[in-house]
Order: sequence, then C-alpha cells, then structure tokens
Amino acid sequence: QVQLVESGGGLVQAGGSLRVSCAASGRTFSAYTTGWFRQAPGKEREFVAALSRNGYSTYYADSVKGRFTISIDNTRNTVYLQMNSLKPEDTAVYYCAARAAAIGIVTKTALYDYWGQGTQVTVSS
Repeated sequence: QVQLVESGGGLVQAGGSLRVSCAASGRTFSAYTTGWFRQAPGKEREFVAALSRNGYSTYYADSVKGRFTISIDNTRNTVYLQMNSLKPEDTAVYYCAARAAAIGIVTKTALYDYWGQGTQVTVSS
C-alpha cells in the first residue's frame, strides 16, 4: 500500500502561481500511475492531470492545459502540480491519487486506488 499526503495549497490572487505537492510513503511512486483531481463546493471531483508510471507521459484536462504541469521527483518520492496563471474557477480542494495496476495515463476517478486527504487552493479575483 501507499499513503499520500498533499501540501502546498493556499490563497493566491488571480494570475498568480502555486505548487502543490504529494508525498508518498510505503511504496515508491514508480510503482504507480498518478493523477491530480480537484473538487469545488457543490461539484463532482474532476480530473486535472495525470502522469504515467514511467513518468514519461502526461495528460491534462482542457481547462488547465498550458497552465498546469504535473511532474515527479523520484529522489523525494513526491509528485508536484505546478499551477500558473491561476483563475478563480481553479478554486477547489486538490487531491492526488495513485493506481497500481496501470502503466499508461488514467483519467477516471473510479479507477484510482489510493487518495490523499486533499489541500485547499483558493484563487481570489
């Protein structure tokens, strides 16, 4: 099993940047496909970005493409989501997730096995 802990959320003005982190313990991220999701109040959890298990492939939701970047630091066993040009509609709780039985990109919430507790990102206008 793997345990995931997010950090780095906070309050930022529109147009600003923020980086959220997801640290894994128990197993290394190299054994998992990973993803970032977000959930705004009153809305369903939605896909944001995903990273393949080998770390070579990435995929983004259209709403964040060109602004967000998912990456991994294997030495720290941590996955990051760099968020630039933030908009008020990016306000949400951000969750990282991991799936063991996959190699490629996974975008569906239901297919992920492990989740972190989430970190709040608030973008003011």
